[in-house]
Amino acid sequence: MTSATGVDSVAFDRSHTDDLIAFLQASPSPFHAVATAAERLEKAGFRQVEETAAWEGTPGGRYLIRGGALIAWYTPQGVAPQTPFRIVGVHTDSPNLRVKPVPDTGAAGWRQVAVEIYGGPLLNSWLDRDLGLSGRLVLRDGSVRLVQLDEPLLRVPQLAIHLDRSVNDSLSLDRQRHLVPIWGLGSVTEGSLISYVAEAAGVEPDEVTGWDLMTHDIQPPSYLGRDRELLAGARLDNLLSLHAAAAALGAVAGTDELPYIPVLAAFDHEETGSESDTGAQGPLLGTVLERSVFSRGGTAEDRARALAGSVCLSSDMGHAVHPNYSERHEPGHHPLPNGGPILKVNVNNRYATNGVGRALFAAACERAGVPWQTFVSNNSVACGTTIGPITAARLGIATVDCGIAALSMHSSRELCGADDPFLLASALKAFLEG
Repeated sequence: MTSATGVDSVAFDRSHTDDLIAFLQASPSPFHAVATAAERLEKAGFRQVEETAAWEGTPGGRYLIRGGALIAWYTPQGVAPQTPFRIVGVHTDSPNLRVKPVPDTGAAGWRQVAVEIYGGPLLNSWLDRDLGLSGRLVLRDGSVRLVQLDEPLLRVPQLAIHLDRSVNDSLSLDRQRHLVPIWGLGSVTEGSLISYVAEAAGVEPDEVTGWDLMTHDIQPPSYLGRDRELLAGARLDNLLSLHAAAAALGAVAGTDELPYIPVLAAFDHEETGSESDTGAQGPLLGTVLERSVFSRGGTAEDRARALAGSVCLSSDMGHAVHPNYSERHEPGHHPLPNGGPILKVNVNNRYATNGVGRALFAAACERAGVPWQTFVSNNSVACGTTIGPITAARLGIATVDCGIAALSMHSSRELCGADDPFLLASALKAFLEG
């Protein structure tokens, strides 16, 4: 088939989307997401390295995990120290409700869990949903245990319409008072939540000295629509991009004619500004790239030359035109699901794409046989941003912003085209191959 861009399109492959559904279900937290991505990379021959160990510059695939971040790269045979990098950047976190340090609370005979709002969720989408808990427990000996409770433990109940007749005209949620989930009846008992989670994880409660826990919607992802042409699920922003990038990197690994070193950079904390040791504002990616050069016998000069020739493709979810709110979109740019990846453009550098980046993205899509679209914000609507401008500024490398067109971004359950995940992965693979 031929797309609107004149490109002969690849045949759709729903097996990729089936695998994405499994990936989403296995990845309710950033910690699970990087662990699940690492499993897929292991199957492609990648091996984990420790940051505190010396690195070898020998050919092959390697990755490291730090908290909710993962950096992976493939070194082909015989590459010079100054060989540039081709980087796909994504993020692993999604807006949600996260457990506070003193979680046990309650009122009026109800047992509740104190939560803090993470990122910028659509708050109403978290009402009246069956929620599980996931994240990590840190034990007294410093070890970490991932925990995933896919059971209906929590619920944020909405006030009945009989007690608020104006709710359908103006829903107003107080972030402190109205979003506290219930999880039972009875008096508040200090330590009960962590004890429950610890026992479910198979550890003694008194061994747990730290935790990072969050809620997740336990409804599984699913195809949607008469023709099953849509995909509905939690954390599409931005685990869809992580899944596509891991698939692309795994597919190019083992190719020793690559003119670049392909890299996957999956950062945490994008939804809160990226300012952390695992976020794009931190030094993690730059340090890994530098050590890669040095491990192959390179110098600071080689590092500078490598970065000067490097390119980053920042992949994050974008907005499809909403049929009920089309006036909120730029009239000349209406991305639709299953129209292929979107190139994200903003002249105020909320996205990092410029004319050179547009040409590079178009070339990758053309090589992959993938149609593509362009997203730009309505001038009257504030534009979001991504890790793209951060990466460009921090490392001084050319960066392009792209993604997938979706509805309900930052809802507890988002919606995109069922064919777009495969199209994105195909374009990312072509980009990494150079």
